[in-house]
Amino acid sequence: MNKQPAHEARDARAEALRDESFRDSISTVDRHGKRIWVYPKKPSGKWTTRRQWFAYALLALLLAGPFLRIGGEPLLMINVIERRFVFFGQTFWPQDFLIFVIGVLAFIVFVALFTVAFGRLFCGWACPQTVFMEHVFRRIEYLIEGDWKHQQLLNKEPPSAKKLGKKTLKHVLFFGISFIIGNTFLAYLIGSDELIRIITEPPAQHVTGLIAMMAFSGVFYGNFAFFREQACTTVCPYGRLQGVLLDRKSVVIAYDHVRGEQRSSWRKNEDRAAAGKGDCIDCRACVHVCPTGIDIRNGTQLECVNCTACVDACDHIMDSVGLPKGLVRFASEEEISEKKPIAFNLRMKAYTAVLFVLVGALTALIATRSETRTTFMRTPGILFQERPDGRVSNLYALKVANKTPRELPLRFEVLNVEGGEVQLVGKPMVLQSGELASSEAFLILPKAAVTAMKNRIVIGVFSGDKLLEKVTTSFVGPMKPPGA
Repeated sequence: MNKQPAHEARDARAEALRDESFRDSISTVDRHGKRIWVYPKKPSGKWTTRRQWFAYALLALLLAGPFLRIGGEPLLMINVIERRFVFFGQTFWPQDFLIFVIGVLAFIVFVALFTVAFGRLFCGWACPQTVFMEHVFRRIEYLIEGDWKHQQLLNKEPPSAKKLGKKTLKHVLFFGISFIIGNTFLAYLIGSDELIRIITEPPAQHVTGLIAMMAFSGVFYGNFAFFREQACTTVCPYGRLQGVLLDRKSVVIAYDHVRGEQRSSWRKNEDRAAAGKGDCIDCRACVHVCPTGIDIRNGTQLECVNCTACVDACDHIMDSVGLPKGLVRFASEEEISEKKPIAFNLRMKAYTAVLFVLVGALTALIATRSETRTTFMRTPGILFQERPDGRVSNLYALKVANKTPRELPLRFEVLNVEGGEVQLVGKPMVLQSGELASSEAFLILPKAAVTAMKNRIVIGVFSGDKLLEKVTTSFVGPMKPPGA
């Protein structure tokens, strides 16, 4: 009778022992619904170093963003109150709603494509929640309270001056940084110039705003000091998207169960393959460093943010015991189980095609975007007027939105009819930045130019000598007798 190969026996035992009950609840809540506080060990390694430098670059960009200018405009500003939005120096208004919709759709498709290809990598590397938590607040905690074991011991200690001093210093720093973060986000909403004006003026002039900012900072403080990973595991919907978007071809942080099982403690000079043991020595180093408290060896889980802390921890252990690195690594389930290389599959191609279409449409809309948005509508219920000089006029309702960050004096010309004239009712139209103005105007044409009951007229919107926009409208004239 043939013996079953060692690796097949190992896989069979691993499958039999696999317990999937952990998927019935998240790792930070016990079966009674009580919070399990996570004390992640301070990670180190090549991936941690790369992630730190990337995070510091993002933090520098975030803090400097409101003060950077492109053509005199902020790099990014989302002023909901004044309904003014600036992206990379370009100002957008509610009149650009179509561009906003296309942009949001492109972003959603990009997120879907990125998740299909690389799982929750954005969460571990670029999400503000992770960047601030792991590279600012957690670092301060390590500096003041020590690594995970020291933090556990400190929390179990009875009250003392030393404990009170450390806790007070930590939370004062936490709130101070939260206040800075709150003001930075406020600068993205109202602009850095307005923020500096508020800061430099006496606080008594902005008591309500100061109270609101303290409350806003308190939300950040509560999140990073107490709520922490719960924002990723229970609030953020992105983790749950993985169940829909990920497949066996997606690249995620994965444990190589083929190589790692059957788990067993390390024994020096032991032939693990002959003993039917895998490379995993069950040291739990990957669990100790996880900021969401999961065991990556259980497979892909919604709590995993692909932060690579477990990769560095496992590589360090493998190097220490003389086994190959990469037991936990970036990989797809298909690569691990079937040794297939990572491929650009059909679903990725479909998402990419849709993304290119949306980006192309968005680029075209931005490139052809006019500086004004004008409607030139003939006033209903009013017939044409024949003027003493022999010309014919129609009355129109005129609405113009200024989509630029500067003042625009406007004038209007008839482009396709010689001798045509636009005559505003009232004073000349001068629009401030973002202003939507209404007026009335007479469109006057030579009688000879009115060749039908309805005539197509093209109006040019000018500021100085610059043509900003062309608007098409209809002109109603007298019906000519047959044969005329």
